[in-house]
Amino acid sequence: MTLSDLLPKPALEFAFRMTLQFDEGPRVRFIPSHTSFTRGFVAVAGGTIEGPRLNGKVVSRSGGDWPRMWQSGLIEFEAHYMLEADDGSPIYIHNTGIAYAAPETIAAIEKGEQPQVAPYCRITPRFEAAPGPYEWMTRTMFVGTGERRGNHSVFDYYVVT
Repeated sequence: MTLSDLLPKPALEFAFRMTLQFDEGPRVRFIPSHTSFTRGFVAVAGGTIEGPRLNGKVVSRSGGDWPRMWQSGLIEFEAHYMLEADDGSPIYIHNTGIAYAAPETIAAIEKGEQPQVAPYCRITPRFEAAPGPYEWMTRTMFVGTGERRGNHSVFDYYVVT
């Protein structure tokens, strides 16, 4: 028997679903000098949070997503914004992750069309909360899945136990 045999295997526990709202219309897109990717930006217009471990809202205009989009269809997420639990507690989220789909699928999504096949999307968020009922989030590892649906995205978050 090895030490790794004694360690518990990680498992996932559903924590909550977050729906992020974005403004209608074009998003910021540009190719930075000396790079091979397109930089984007979209502000968070608001949203909702529902689940067994957290309920609340996404604070409107508290941040956004700054993705790097590659011609291959890979998208790297880098998002920062604020959440507010039902009891008024503020929670900061730094969400990173990747999505991948065929370039033509990404182009359709960028036009606001619903793809026939959902892109692969996995996220690894980190949270900061004040001492109190949500401080557990600052010392807990989360993973999640996501899907863009027109002017909003839906993310399911899981605690790694």
